[in-house]
Amino acid sequence: MLIISNAKPHRAAALDDAPIEIAEYNPRWVEAFQLERDVLGVALAPWLVGGPEHIGSTAVPGLAAKPIIDIMAQVLSLEDSRGAIAAAAGAGYVYFPYRAEAMHWFCKPSPSMRTHHLHLVPRGSRLWNERLAFRDALRADEALRAEYRDLKVALAARFRHDRDGYTDAKLLLSIEFSRAQGKAMHMRSNRSFDTDARMPPCASRPRLRAAGQLQR
Repeated sequence: MLIISNAKPHRAAALDDAPIEIAEYNPRWVEAFQLERDVLGVALAPWLVGGPEHIGSTAVPGLAAKPIIDIMAQVLSLEDSRGAIAAAAGAGYVYFPYRAEAMHWFCKPSPSMRTHHLHLVPRGSRLWNERLAFRDALRADEALRAEYRDLKVALAARFRHDRDGYTDAKLLLSIEFSRAQGKAMHMRSNRSFDTDARMPPCASRPRLRAAGQLQR
């Protein structure tokens, strides 16, 4: 069941911001990530801790997505990696202080024509772990992919000119999934050794919901 919050958007979209568009999966997205990974690996080498990861829906084979390559990479800390902001600009990225307490966020080449998003997050942060867990769950679960696709299409229709609303709704969704997944793992670790024991359906695969207040 798809549940979409009735909360009003908290900021109107910028006049030059590209509208939300969902496209069918394109296998070239993998190559596009690999090419950009190599560029960023050189440009941001002094600050990166490990290699960049392909995240978001373009990283999930078969899943419809906004045709924008999302890339996430770890840095030692946000403070120590401020120099990466200028270095990323040299690679064509535009910095914007979105969720600045959690990451350095960039788009490329401009807000009005986006091909890439870059997220620099502190090493081992909750955001890093949640996004990788959600990506991997979508890759592994066909039913989850289908449900997520339907929800994204509904959100894109509602928030076509409001990226904050669209992004925040998906963010709540991925956080809910990660927390439910953690709860399910805890339940599995504490379940009885009785071979007839069964997990409740909600613990085997959390359902996707976009509900409650949309807040940054």
